[in-house]
Amino acid sequence: MRLFLRSLIILVSYCSFGQTLDPSFNSIREAEAKAALNRMQFRANPNTGNYDVKYHRLEFNVDPTQAQINGDVTTYFEAKSPMNEITFDLANNMIVSQVLQRGNPLAYTQNANDELVITLPATQNAGVLDSLTVSYSGNPVSSGFGSFEVNTHSGKPVLWTLSEPYGAKGWWPCKQDLIDKIEEIDVYITSPQFNPDGDEYVSVSNGLEQGQVINGSNKTTHFHHQYPIPAYLIAIAVTNYSVYSHNVPNNGNPFEIVNYVYPENLANAQNSTPVTVDIMNLFSNLFQEYPFSDEKYGHAQFGWGGGMEHTTVSFMGGFGRGLIAHELAHQWFGDKVTCGSWKDIWLNEGFATYLSGLTVENLDGNDDFRSWKQQTVNYITSQPDGAVYLSDTDTLSVGRIFSGRLSYDKGAMVLHMLRKKLGDTDFYQGLQNYLNDPDHAYGYAKTADLMNILQATSGTDLTEFFNDWIYNQGYPTYSIQWHQPTAAEFAVRISQTQSHPSVSFFEAPVPLRLIGTQGEVIDMVFDNTVNQELFTRTVNFTVANVIFDPESDLISRDNSVELNVNEQSLELPFKIFPNPASQTLYIQKPEGMVISEVRIYNTLGQLLSQSSFTPVMDVSHLSTGLLMLQFETNTGTITKSLLKN
Repeated sequence: MRLFLRSLIILVSYCSFGQTLDPSFNSIREAEAKAALNRMQFRANPNTGNYDVKYHRLEFNVDPTQAQINGDVTTYFEAKSPMNEITFDLANNMIVSQVLQRGNPLAYTQNANDELVITLPATQNAGVLDSLTVSYSGNPVSSGFGSFEVNTHSGKPVLWTLSEPYGAKGWWPCKQDLIDKIEEIDVYITSPQFNPDGDEYVSVSNGLEQGQVINGSNKTTHFHHQYPIPAYLIAIAVTNYSVYSHNVPNNGNPFEIVNYVYPENLANAQNSTPVTVDIMNLFSNLFQEYPFSDEKYGHAQFGWGGGMEHTTVSFMGGFGRGLIAHELAHQWFGDKVTCGSWKDIWLNEGFATYLSGLTVENLDGNDDFRSWKQQTVNYITSQPDGAVYLSDTDTLSVGRIFSGRLSYDKGAMVLHMLRKKLGDTDFYQGLQNYLNDPDHAYGYAKTADLMNILQATSGTDLTEFFNDWIYNQGYPTYSIQWHQPTAAEFAVRISQTQSHPSVSFFEAPVPLRLIGTQGEVIDMVFDNTVNQELFTRTVNFTVANVIFDPESDLISRDNSVELNVNEQSLELPFKIFPNPASQTLYIQKPEGMVISEVRIYNTLGQLLSQSSFTPVMDVSHLSTGLLMLQFETNTGTITKSLLKN
């Protein structure tokens, strides 16, 4: 998620059949926000900015009965500028015993800023690759979502990690700059072979299991992951898991979905997880092949109420279909392409939420998908403000970052509205291009990157759409007035008000369903680009009723539809408003009027401004006082007075 970030952990989820929202959804997101508070105070360490991490060999020794870890972390790093020392993020309660480079000990210090600072034996020049190994041990202090947890399930010991977003430093020396992905990792987990009751321990981590080695009473399990990964998505878990798999055919290149489940939950999980194959096939068909198909996908049960999309293995608090879909979606949107900053977190959470909605659409049908959209829109519009994209003042607010209403749900519905605006062909092709773009694939992207790719794919200018629906706040309320002037003609006036002043008008395709007196039905979409816009369409039946947004495709609230039998009332007078005005002036004109030029004069008759017509004018730069506005139209010159505040 990109920013790494991301993601977040998600949470989610929608119920198995999509008709109602899981009642735990909001409570899980609230828990995420509160739990993240400690680690959200951390920022990328400027002292780690002089190198890139290329590879980690992570050798961990753990015992699920003990809140303790010791290990050796070998890091290959490339200098970005000449460097005489290298700094890693590591909690200061973790004790480093030695640092070796090619067998030679290096000097190091640990400080109260959770830094391990290592002195290099000589200056390492820019572009030079080198490595070193840190040996350490300690009792990790769990923070946030539970960066290193030792607990029990049905009396059996279990250990898991969850480092999103900044918890990795709590249990291993790393670089927590969220936009420096590690190109490749090997993970070796050594634990007792059996728990105190004689049950065999099973270890889990990212990537493909390479093998196991028994050494006395201990067992070492080796995993290899060959794709770029940020530190927060590296994870381990150990307990007496029951393990079973599902096969994904993947067009002749099969791979396994490996499920690591508490034995007491095995029967329930075996009933719940097979749908993962259906969801995997759906996402692969809509977007692209699963990004890590030459390794695995997996679920590992852990003792937290939500889920976390660790690359190739999601840690799961349960196996509801919505949660399965949400975490799997993150493998594309969050793990393959990670959001480039906290401000862009919707690129992780909005996408994962929408893909859980697409699961409802494709597995349950349109009626359930409509219900999903209705409930999502109701939650979004339960408050009048809030943007999908985080502002500078939002960034320090954990509750805002993990806002289910904005980062998750509004982000999801904005994606749906983009789909409706662009059409399915361009929308899905654009997202495929986004996932495959060489600048972003297995890397990072920001909101502007997504917009540019969708614009290039569709040939549609999305600047105003993104400004209205992503960067600014609120939602519209629509007023629909319609009339049938002749038997073959339908006229409609579409007006809107906005819930928040940051948006003067929401551009969007407005869907209406026309129902005839004999049961005829036709759906029409009106590309509404200005307020109080008048449209006429040809119809071949008498319209008895008009339904606004019948499929719940728009973020809006408290809309009204009215039959206006007075045909002339649909025609608008020429009007400027507000008057007086201080910042922005709106011009309303009748349908068919063409305005070629607008001139502004002061009371002395001096020309202050001369420009082409736009329905929204910025007048903030004009001097205060009485002004005269002249509009050159195809029906003559219209003069209006304006009091500028």
